[in-house]
Amino acid sequence: MLKTLVAKGDQEWDFCIIGGGATGLGVAVDAASRGFSTVLVEQYDFAKGTSSRATKLVHGGVRYLQQGNIKLVTEALHERGILRRNAPHLVKDQSFIVPNYKWWEGPYYGLGLKVYDWMAGELGLGKSKWLSREETLEQAPTLDAEGLRGGVLYHDGQFDDARLAINLAQTAASHGAVLLNYFRMDGLLKKDGVIRGVRATDQADGVGTASGVRDKSYEITAKVVINATGVFTDSILQMDQPGSETVIAPSQGVHIILDKDFLPGHAAILVPHTDDGRVLFAVPWHDKIIVGTTDTPVSVATIEPRALPEEVDFILQQIGRYLRKVPVRGDIRSVFAGLRPLVKSSSRKTAELARDHLILVADSGLITITGGKWTTYRRMAEDTVNTAIQRSGLPVKPCITDTLAIHGSPGGKAAEANGREAGDAEEPLHYYGSDADAIRGLAGANPRWGERLHARLPYIQAEIVWAAREELCLTVEDALSRRTRSLLLDAQAAIECAPVVAALLATELGHDRDWQVRQTEAFAELAKGYIA
Repeated sequence: MLKTLVAKGDQEWDFCIIGGGATGLGVAVDAASRGFSTVLVEQYDFAKGTSSRATKLVHGGVRYLQQGNIKLVTEALHERGILRRNAPHLVKDQSFIVPNYKWWEGPYYGLGLKVYDWMAGELGLGKSKWLSREETLEQAPTLDAEGLRGGVLYHDGQFDDARLAINLAQTAASHGAVLLNYFRMDGLLKKDGVIRGVRATDQADGVGTASGVRDKSYEITAKVVINATGVFTDSILQMDQPGSETVIAPSQGVHIILDKDFLPGHAAILVPHTDDGRVLFAVPWHDKIIVGTTDTPVSVATIEPRALPEEVDFILQQIGRYLRKVPVRGDIRSVFAGLRPLVKSSSRKTAELARDHLILVADSGLITITGGKWTTYRRMAEDTVNTAIQRSGLPVKPCITDTLAIHGSPGGKAAEANGREAGDAEEPLHYYGSDADAIRGLAGANPRWGERLHARLPYIQAEIVWAAREELCLTVEDALSRRTRSLLLDAQAAIECAPVVAALLATELGHDRDWQVRQTEAFAELAKGYIA
């Protein structure tokens, strides 16, 4: 439908959003739910970049509290509570332990986390408390016991970033937005120096197909164009105004995935001060342990960043100081890197740059939203749409996203009655929320679809079929990296099950055997970069 409208030139959209990560999708939800006509274009897949490579935490930011950034922490804690309420299938309470090996660490971190509790107010997830040595080891039995004095337990939120991105896309679509992955923005349309839309190319028909498939180009006109491209923000700014000052200082963060036996139980660990001045997390996630992160300034942003050997060594070294069983490279199931879109500062290290968001309005009318983090995506979107309304003359309409249920949310009493709020996070289909029954139905209708993709992965074939039918999944990478999290959980297992996934997608999407082979080979090549 969109392509027909654009080709005829008979629709002007209220909002055209460039970028399908957390920020762009958040803006799409906000704008569409206010009743504005909204289209979003994403060059790759939704959340292909930074937005699928986070530490999987919805949190205020203990490090920012240490830095004294009270405003950011307060806002993030408030947003954490809203997201927990609006997407209970995706966000859960996660307990963290700060182990204490020095006499002063207990009172120091304990009092700081009491402040953290107070700042969260009525949207808090639970009260922090001091733990004895015995209680600490009961919660985290694989902690190094030598010299351990006790610990502090506190609560924060955990989520699945890519699943939230997909659900945001579905939420926006339910309010009339059109969201297009594999739709590359090629240029800005201007009239008398004012942006009137974008030129974009539909690459979807050619994804994974033989060479010679022609991409189709369109002109999309809109009253407002939003630049929500994260670490690629400057490329759009340069397109609008060549030679303009750059605003982003990309910083690479790396995570490794270990088996659960390195940290059994439900509690996560927070190492409050690493050698480079950051905090380090070891968090249970999808029956694995995710450990990270690093902070490495990079000069050029790329869509598929790679972990440096020294970054992996750093994580192993830092977490090894706190665990009884020290992990080595051979224990790593997967390693992945993401780039943070930190707003530039010439006087601070990237580890000290605030994650506050920045909104820029160019002379051309281009509105840029950048910085921030997943936890505050909703507030960033609200501020962006409010700015657009003020600058464009669009009618004033109130934001409703603070109480808007995100796609998949079982909602209110239903969530409580079904046990979604507390005990179901370990269920394989928990993250699908209200869509889970439909996936179970697929598995029931075709027993083969009820089979697991791989013995070391928690996913079944029905999830791939569902992704192809309902979640704009077009490639094997889409399926194994972002519709399921297979690539991040176990890269080698993901490679091994890629042929099965390619066959399922080919059947659903109408591709031939050659497409399956190309897709399998392309994914295997990409996935090699996730093996330590």
